[in-house]
Amino acid sequence: MRGEVIRRVRGGIAALVLVGLVVAPWVVDDYTTAILARTLALALVGVSVALLTGVAGMPTLGQTAPYAAGAYACAVVGSRVSNVGVVQLVVAAAAGALLAALTVPLVVHARGVIVLMITLAIGELVVIVLGRWRSVTGGTDGLAGIPPVRPFWGLPALANDQARYLYALVVVAMLVGAVLVLLRTRAGLVLRAGRDDETRLRASGHRVALHLSGAHIAAGAIAGAAGSLLVVAQQYISPADFGFDTSALLLLGVVIGGTASVGGALVGAALVIAVRDWLFGVLPGHAPLVLGALFVATVYLLPTGVNRARGRLRPPNAPAPQPDQPAAHDQTTVAELHR
Repeated sequence: MRGEVIRRVRGGIAALVLVGLVVAPWVVDDYTTAILARTLALALVGVSVALLTGVAGMPTLGQTAPYAAGAYACAVVGSRVSNVGVVQLVVAAAAGALLAALTVPLVVHARGVIVLMITLAIGELVVIVLGRWRSVTGGTDGLAGIPPVRPFWGLPALANDQARYLYALVVVAMLVGAVLVLLRTRAGLVLRAGRDDETRLRASGHRVALHLSGAHIAAGAIAGAAGSLLVVAQQYISPADFGFDTSALLLLGVVIGGTASVGGALVGAALVIAVRDWLFGVLPGHAPLVLGALFVATVYLLPTGVNRARGRLRPPNAPAPQPDQPAAHDQTTVAELHR
């Protein structure tokens, strides 16, 4: 009974949040609407972080890499090939997935803090490449003057902040819904089982590395799609949009919202980005310091957000949990998988 009440309360809150997001562009000014559109794009990257960190158990600081790949692919296609939103979205998702696929050998077989360092290095290398590949990316000056997108062939271009925001909201809702449906399938159970007890999952005959590779590529596609939404919202991008501070903020938002909760990660990432933008106006020059203190306090006060992904956060040489005393949710996940 209590679980049913909690589910209903969560459903009611989710419905209120969705209604608020829909009516927001008619309530706030154009500047705030533009910020909300960019926040939606970053929140979608937060969903990809949650998919890897909380569901698959691979903590990451490098999702800005496929995010940047998708954004620049979308910008180039939008400037030179097509301004149709569907085309740009598919190209951006493909670019993010391709970059993720290229980095699979580096990430999937690593464990613990090593994963964080590898993904951080990948993200920083991508930013360096973007800053130096001037003929394509515009270098540190970025790409400006990107034509406004039109959602489908034959439809008018999104000429104002309200239309761009609603376009971003629809895309985010569709992709988040697809992720939630996917996580209810057997693939989602396999990822959770591997996060909780990788040794036991391997012993049952599952190819853990293959499932993790799929999750890594899928998360890259989601981040790449988010990159296209950033281009739609700003019509300008530069390497500064994809630095380490963005990666750290996304991970902070996922920890606050709950690493194993896609909806929580979406809300948490959006909240952190909104706080950042607000702090930059209220405390010019001090916002990074405040956010850094918030990050440390969150990890210290909310350790369960990180421990949910403990399967691969545990250092490689640390002793594994005793097989005769598994955690309760470990037993539940594996039992559901073999049901």
